[in-house]
Amino acid sequence: MSEKQTMGFQAEVKQLLQLMIHSLYSNKEIFLRELISNASDASDKLRFEAINHPELYENDSELQITVDFDKAARTITISDNGIGMSKEEAISHLGTIAKSGTKEFFDKLSGDQQKDAALIGQFGVGFYSGFIVADRITVESRRAGVSAAEGVRWESEGTGDFSVETIAKASRGTSITLHLREGEDDFLSAWKLKSTIRTYSDHIALPIKMHKEEWDEEKKELVRKEELETINQASALWARSKSDVTKEQYEEFYKHVSHDYNAPLTYTHNRVEGRSEYTQLLYIPAAAPFDLWDRNKRGGIKLYVKRVFIMDDAEQLMPVYLRFVKGVIDSADLPLNVSREILQESRDIKAIREGSTKRVLSMLEELANAEGDDAAEKHEKYATFWKEFGQVLKEGIGEDQANKDRIAKLLRFASTHNDSDAQNVSLADYLGRMKEGQDKIYYVTAESYDTAKNSPHLEIFRKKGVEVLLLTDRVDEWMLSFLSDFEGKELTSVAKGGLDLGQLEDEAEKKQHEETETEFKDLVEKMKTTLADKAKEVRVTFRLTDSPACLVADEHDMSGNLARMLKAAGQAAPASKPILEINPHHPLVQRLKYEEARFGDWSHILFDQALLAEGGHLEDPSSFVRRLNEMLLSK
Repeated sequence: MSEKQTMGFQAEVKQLLQLMIHSLYSNKEIFLRELISNASDASDKLRFEAINHPELYENDSELQITVDFDKAARTITISDNGIGMSKEEAISHLGTIAKSGTKEFFDKLSGDQQKDAALIGQFGVGFYSGFIVADRITVESRRAGVSAAEGVRWESEGTGDFSVETIAKASRGTSITLHLREGEDDFLSAWKLKSTIRTYSDHIALPIKMHKEEWDEEKKELVRKEELETINQASALWARSKSDVTKEQYEEFYKHVSHDYNAPLTYTHNRVEGRSEYTQLLYIPAAAPFDLWDRNKRGGIKLYVKRVFIMDDAEQLMPVYLRFVKGVIDSADLPLNVSREILQESRDIKAIREGSTKRVLSMLEELANAEGDDAAEKHEKYATFWKEFGQVLKEGIGEDQANKDRIAKLLRFASTHNDSDAQNVSLADYLGRMKEGQDKIYYVTAESYDTAKNSPHLEIFRKKGVEVLLLTDRVDEWMLSFLSDFEGKELTSVAKGGLDLGQLEDEAEKKQHEETETEFKDLVEKMKTTLADKAKEVRVTFRLTDSPACLVADEHDMSGNLARMLKAAGQAAPASKPILEINPHHPLVQRLKYEEARFGDWSHILFDQALLAEGGHLEDPSSFVRRLNEMLLSK
């Protein structure tokens, strides 16, 4: 045995422990689920490593978890014979949070107990939940494959530090002993522990065992026997028939694989037969994880082969735009010693990926297009999904050509049809409301809903009662480069190119437009010369009814909104000037026809106002303010 060392927790662990100890979890029983889940993971890791190194089993291949309690000592002990930990691993795993996104995790903590509990689950630090009921935790462990003399004891009272020492431990694996706080004696009961295990951990594929208890008539009490009994079903939940699994069991299994404390939004359980045989149990969460936007952060799908755990982050099984999906895929065809390299090249994996992608899209379609008695509930669930994951699903338009049309039907947008910023308009909804003679789907992109809703580009569309989609997500500009049409109708920006309303304009309007363009030809040329350094072109517009001017991008140029987004991200946008369109019926433009002395100032003010109206930023704000003040003071 080595000398005991005392070490300080990482700052983030201290912060986390404070949250735990102050009863962040609304249900204290969860600690048992978390520790059993960790024990199950340790056994999965041993199975995986033992595929190539069977000697790690040390003549003990019957993996199991045991739960025991000692009323006199007021302790609960959870033990496993899984992979175990070395001294270095105990220090690393139990003393620090060695994960990317730590800062983002703590930034997201809000003080709302329910929301913060969900975040803690997503972050995968369930071990510390033991401190909800314990004021001291002792961990004894030995890694599989090392000598009995290389065990480790880790101990902490959950304050600022922990101790660690080398011990002799005959068996591999880990035992965690919780020294209960005052007032937590309810858990010192076989009935309480068994009912908690059956409620929260029945899905665990390993047997979870406890000592049998029998009534002693002479002592008038329950007496513990040396014999162990299995408390849970101890069979892989996904391998059971759907009719044998309850909704509650499906939900608890989701919490096990996802470390989420909320029930899933929906799930699907299928056995697929054919060229590739596999079982899939896939879930869609009800809330986005804090690291949703980390495209390199995977781990949603656990891969099993013939019920043997293979890996925890099989990214080849689900496309990046579906990275929010959680669950299990169990293949009957893959070899047990499958590597990541084999996964990348495997035809079976390709078939599983394609099949699982289609299954997820079907789940979403069932919510989005539901009919019947439960349609309202399912539509509400889809609205929740869209709010949490809609922006990520949009990535699929550019990344999944095979399913592009299906994804397009699942898209939802805000629109001028509604008075709120709710993204609840589908492209099919839009088509159903198109005006007679309308042959395009019109949209505007902007940095915010208010900017889009108040865009001057919408004025003529409001006048004619034509719906316009309001696109304000950062991914929209990228998505639109891959989504040019929907069911034969072209998607057209109201802020790019010339205004073409097609049959929405009558011949009388077209003739009047031609006459007006002729009338303002000289003014347009003069403004074009004055604004040569700012505007690519100046022209009369008929898209405005209230505003004096607006900016549009040339048909093949980058939109102003996308250029601003690139600039904000520190990327160079292609150099291109916008087109200034002026409203010939506006009093300011009418006045400009006869203005001589301050023609240049008026022209620059009109341009700068148009730039501000679309959410742009002035290159020279002080000149704009000076010109405007002079105009206001002039008679």
